[in-house]
Amino acid sequence: MTYRMSMILGLLAVCGLMAGCGGSNGAGQGEAEIDDGFVRLFDGEDLASWSGDMRLWTVVDGVILGSTEGNAIEQNSFLATEKSYSDFILRVKVKLRNHNSGIQFRSEQADDYVVKGYQADVATQTYFGMLYEEKKRGKMDYWKALPIAEQQAIHAASKQGDWNEYEITCIGDSVKMVLNGYTTCDIIDPDGAKEGVIALQVHRGDPMEVRFKDIYIKEL
Repeated sequence: MTYRMSMILGLLAVCGLMAGCGGSNGAGQGEAEIDDGFVRLFDGEDLASWSGDMRLWTVVDGVILGSTEGNAIEQNSFLATEKSYSDFILRVKVKLRNHNSGIQFRSEQADDYVVKGYQADVATQTYFGMLYEEKKRGKMDYWKALPIAEQQAIHAASKQGDWNEYEITCIGDSVKMVLNGYTTCDIIDPDGAKEGVIALQVHRGDPMEVRFKDIYIKEL
């Protein structure tokens, strides 16, 4: 093969990859295409492509702010995407002021802004980094089987009062969560949901605040 022909084939391959990424990202309202096939789920300006109790959710300085200050809630409430996702890589940055929150995925939208399903836990207590199942199995068997030292190491990967980055990968029965570069969960779960919404949580109980930003997803 000549050098010229090799260059032409190489350029065609690159163009094909770029077209594949652009055609399969599923970007909808409120989403903007970024590098490597990821799309933005929050544009930093408004919550047009999300649904939730808007007494509890606002956009402040390009960040989603969830707060129950002055709005006590009787059950956990969620801000959810309008679209469902199956296999993906999800990246989210989260900063918790106090109490408890979480990032739902492959979850089911119920009434009154309730969401059921997988949750990457965010907490000031032991469970930051745990995979929980909201309104279903709760603390999952894999977590209960972990030695206390490993549970503590997972929680220690969190940055209390600061920004944390979650990367969540779902492919078929496989669920993997990485918190600030530390793998906190890597399981095969045939009984888990295979598709659902992405959602953000504010927790009942004491008044609390949580912030989210840089929310990107890449469908696989």
